Amino acid sequence: MNLQDIKKHLKNVEQIAFVLPNGSLVQQHFHVTEIGKVSKTYIDCGGKLRQEKKINFQLWNATDYNHRLHPEKLVSIIDLAEETLNLADLEVEVEFQGENTIETFGLEFRENQFHLTGKLTDCLALDACGIPPVKKKKNLSEVSSNSCTPNSGCC
Repeated sequence: MNLQDIKKHLKNVEQIAFVLPNGSLVQQHFHVTEIGKVSKTYIDCGGKLRQEKKINFQLWNATDYNHRLHPEKLVSIIDLAEETLNLADLEVEVEFQGENTIETFGLEFRENQFHLTGKLTDCLALDACGIPPVKKKKNLSEVSSNSCTPNSGCC
């Protein structure tokens, strides 16, 4: 989800709710402790130079149980970050304290809530790694008898 999408959704909700991948809610007294611009420059395993830019939100729970961040306040914090950090409309990642370390999540908006989504690693240079592509398995019952012809790749 990009920054402008977040602002659009915040203008249409009465309260902010973040849902963890396990379905539990981030406690309502969370703080957005930082909004940042993250730039990453790296070489993938195939030797290709890559650059990635994202916006990062960090959520934090304190013992300030009466704290409630209202949507219009978060929009004003985002506006200030956009102006001060010269933020583009980039993808947003969210950091939140896991059991042992800070965890990083993707973000989706469903059912008037922001859902923190899991992220996966992947090889960016499969063509250079020598890892064969995974062949899609088909059930024999899904293949009609007249669709398997010589050189069709079905056998």
